[in-house]
Amino acid sequence: MIPDAQIGRRIAGLRKARRLSQRRLAEDAHISLSLLRKVEQGARPVTDRVLDALAAALGTDPEALTGRRAHTDSRVHAAVPNLRAAIDVHDIPDDGPVRSPERLASAVAAATQRRLTSQYTRLAEELPPLLAELSRAVLNGGPERRTAAALSVAAHRAADAVAYKYGYYDLSARLIELMRRSADLAEDPALVATAAYVRTEVFFAAGRNLAAGLRALENALDALPEPDTPDLRAAAGALHMRAAVVAARLTENAAAVDEHLEQARVLAERVPEGVYNGTAFGPASLHVHEVSVATELGDPARAVALAARADREQRESLLRALPAERRSHYFIDVARAQLWLGKRDEAFASLRAARQIAPQHVREHPFVHDALDTLLRLHVSPPHPLVAFAEWARIV
Repeated sequence: MIPDAQIGRRIAGLRKARRLSQRRLAEDAHISLSLLRKVEQGARPVTDRVLDALAAALGTDPEALTGRRAHTDSRVHAAVPNLRAAIDVHDIPDDGPVRSPERLASAVAAATQRRLTSQYTRLAEELPPLLAELSRAVLNGGPERRTAAALSVAAHRAADAVAYKYGYYDLSARLIELMRRSADLAEDPALVATAAYVRTEVFFAAGRNLAAGLRALENALDALPEPDTPDLRAAAGALHMRAAVVAARLTENAAAVDEHLEQARVLAERVPEGVYNGTAFGPASLHVHEVSVATELGDPARAVALAARADREQRESLLRALPAERRSHYFIDVARAQLWLGKRDEAFASLRAARQIAPQHVREHPFVHDALDTLLRLHVSPPHPLVAFAEWARIV
């Protein structure tokens, strides 16, 4: 059930984007001014009749006011049934050709690059036949089975990126389970750790039982062999970074936050920034996660200070080493912190920077939606660039 306050904020934000006073909107919707004020404040539930009337007066549909927006990328959603069909028969795929391991590796590398650059439309359309082909390759057995299984981990992770970002959490959970199975078949501890890293999405999506998510990450760390290779160091470091974020969301586990960040820091000193088995790790990734942890801990001043501790040229050089999605997420976290500090213009500038880096990622990100709602509501007369951004994101 959507909270009344959230619906009220959306109504207020859209009203301001339309440059309507409360009195004018109440008149156009044929409701009392006092009722509208209470609805916008979240002090009174909005009935279906009032919601329909307000939506009509604002020139939108009721779903836009409740947050159940129309799909922002119809091609992605149209391709999701094909993704479902591909994994429904992962153990009994249709007959078909299987390319050489080298050509399969090239196709999976391209899919991974699209995931890291948030090219979700192409991923959603291209992955179903690739997943089917990899299923055949794994089932064919032979000496190349482990290689095919390792490639399958990366391909299912790319599919999970689409499912998770577009809200198909049941599909995401199934894809993560297939990742874990493939990692076991590949007999590669770094890939097993990668699957554990991605598994945390299940707990993020549910919004509960994060303590279990933290345990899962710590169990994966305990199961890792001595990190004596770059891949294993990066795998351990990524697990520590994600564990720090989860512990920060738990808030009461400050000691775990510090411990995991320190372990990640030690490992980042021994690994150059790069993408290891599909996960970025290194000094730049650590910096991004330090900002994220400060934001999760409700310390926006520290988050902003961390983001600004290097001069602009050094910071841009640092961030250039990161994949587009992670760079984009960094600016979204900075925007969160800036908005908490009342820095509206700076927050909007950060959101625009995130959009320039990875537009599909930004358009689907729930915090971006909430931030735009808040920015619209805070302005008496929202500036045109903010309204245009909100329209692009289907907020208004």
